[in-house]
Amino acid sequence: MPDKCQCIDFQILKLQEAPEFVPHGEMPKHIQLYCDRNLVDRAMPGNKITLVGIYCIKRTVAMKMKGREKSNVGTRQPYVRVLGTRIDTDGVGRSSAQTLTTAEEEEFVRFSHTPDVYDIIANSIAPSIYGAQDVKKAVACLLFGGSRKRLPDGLFRRGDVNVLLVGDPGTAKSQLLKFAEKVSPTGVYTSGKGSSAAGLTASVIRDPSSKNFVIEGGAMVLADGGVVCIDEFDKMREDDRVAIHEAMEQQTISIAKAGITTTLNSRCSILAAANSIYGRWDDLKGDDNLDFMPTILSRFDMIFIIKDEHDEKRDTTLAKHVMKIHMNTLTTEDNGGDMSIQKLKKYIAYCRSKCGPRLSESAGEKLRNQYVVMRNGTSIYEREVGKKTAIPITVR
Repeated sequence: MPDKCQCIDFQILKLQEAPEFVPHGEMPKHIQLYCDRNLVDRAMPGNKITLVGIYCIKRTVAMKMKGREKSNVGTRQPYVRVLGTRIDTDGVGRSSAQTLTTAEEEEFVRFSHTPDVYDIIANSIAPSIYGAQDVKKAVACLLFGGSRKRLPDGLFRRGDVNVLLVGDPGTAKSQLLKFAEKVSPTGVYTSGKGSSAAGLTASVIRDPSSKNFVIEGGAMVLADGGVVCIDEFDKMREDDRVAIHEAMEQQTISIAKAGITTTLNSRCSILAAANSIYGRWDDLKGDDNLDFMPTILSRFDMIFIIKDEHDEKRDTTLAKHVMKIHMNTLTTEDNGGDMSIQKLKKYIAYCRSKCGPRLSESAGEKLRNQYVVMRNGTSIYEREVGKKTAIPITVR
């Protein structure tokens, strides 16, 4: 009956729960989507979509195992027949501001005109951690992000900030990562030791029902438009670190496996934490404290060395702060948090969707002069010691 049949395009998608809605310690829920006709090939792995569909039940197909069929009698599997979709093409987190009320938007506009808004936001970043104001300001810049630029030749320049924290153990690096993952509209937290190249970028697996190869996005694809926090960055294998080079600079992930050739978006910021290879930071060793290639270091916009320095006055103040935390006697004044976590999270989502910061002429002049000074200082040092050293800053 070929003359009485009509062939239409058909596609099966796997819808996974967004990372920001998954409770800690639980696996994200997922369900199959059945798309046909004009709804085919509209979504890519990592896209955040809103859909309208019909919840349906189907019989489970019998599977072959080791040459014999395994029947699933009486087993049913749910799926959603898609009727319409809306895809967030600008990246996850850009559409989060649509849930804000008019009163909240007016409040955020008034708050943005506050003279010390930068300091208020920095004080609200991990307020239970004492000190480290420069690091908190850098994390604030990472959370809010910048403007992605499209050049006249069609190329893109990333607008997201990458930050690396290195130094002594016990300096609250992991706590800063946890807070950034919690307050970001879309945050993914992972550990370097338990992460592979495929887990961070993307992998090609065989679908058990259709037996076809499909793409499964990793942490950097799922965090498109958000923040990826990588703890124990120094414990990663060198091959796995090389795999994220493209994702950190071009903000794309190219896949060419099992007959599948495509490019996925990974428009996210990287906040990584690492320790010295000697356990504690040794000022006499200099660059030898880090076991990173210059190619990965140059992709970080800011690198902070956090040292546990011995100072009696600072140690006394820090000990009092920690004791107040353990005794639950930390007041609002001691806490220093000027904004609640929920308000800060909404404000970040609002700014990422509405604001497009631009570099002023005066700021560009300062950056240009500082760039020349840093490059010139390296050249003088190399002539004095008679050997090549790592470049402290690149044109990126």
